[in-house]
Amino acid sequence: MTSPDVPHPEALEASALRPSLPSPLQEVADERFARHGVRLLLKRDDLIHPDLVGNKWRKLAPNLGAAAGRDLLTFGGAYSNHLRATAAAGRLLGTDTIGVVRGQELADRPLNPSLARCAADGMRLHFVDRSTYRHKEEPEVLAHILRETDAQDAYVVPEGGSNSLAVHGCAALGEELRGRADVVAVACGTGGTLAGLAAGLAPGQRALGIPVLKGDFLAADVEALQRSAFGARRGTWTLDTRFHFGGYARVPGELEAFADDFGARHGLPVERLYVAKLLYGLVALTERGAFTRGTTLAAVITGRPLP
Repeated sequence: MTSPDVPHPEALEASALRPSLPSPLQEVADERFARHGVRLLLKRDDLIHPDLVGNKWRKLAPNLGAAAGRDLLTFGGAYSNHLRATAAAGRLLGTDTIGVVRGQELADRPLNPSLARCAADGMRLHFVDRSTYRHKEEPEVLAHILRETDAQDAYVVPEGGSNSLAVHGCAALGEELRGRADVVAVACGTGGTLAGLAAGLAPGQRALGIPVLKGDFLAADVEALQRSAFGARRGTWTLDTRFHFGGYARVPGELEAFADDFGARHGLPVERLYVAKLLYGLVALTERGAFTRGTTLAAVITGRPLP
């Protein structure tokens, strides 16, 4: 599945970024699934690396290989896990990182814990207004950002780390799950993990994406990522957009209570922005009869709660 054009991150694996792969696959006993005849597995990608957790390793590793030691410039919102992972990778590899943050108004405010962690890891934060951020992929806008940050020679990683290299990196996730589950579910932000996961699964398996952002744009983005990576749509995948709880970083009390309960039942620290919405959606879908009796369902745990 790995493209010959994708740099193999052997040097990274031999360094401080060495991952623990394949990640464990754990079966859990949960009566909310068992009474409907559904077997639940947890794909513990949260255990891959202490700093580059889950899909962040899978998406960043091939991009870090392509960067070949150059400075890294990437994009994210104020609570972006991708920014944190990129900053951590820069610290571990001794590479300078620049984070372009959505929201010029944040520049004069105290850093939230997520951005403070980025800064502590050495990331140089550059705040831009929301209009500029929306157009960041346009060549003229990107060139202006690179000039403003004095990063003309930097390697640019897109928002969320999702590009064709990342999709190839995430295909390994699907390959690790071949023959292990009928349906493999993952929370989605920019769609790169789902695009690769679906491509890596075997025929007869289905990937299910649970978007954590509002809107119906993600299907087109996932298909575009697959076409960029493989030249065509790959695998069987669907999206269910009903479990975003109001949008990114929205964690109402109901979701908090669910995450606390799931964690207590299974000894799993449940990350709120992605994993909680995924698991909540899977419980709801199972109780609605979305999975036939005898289905083996795997949930990809892409992250863990961050301090």
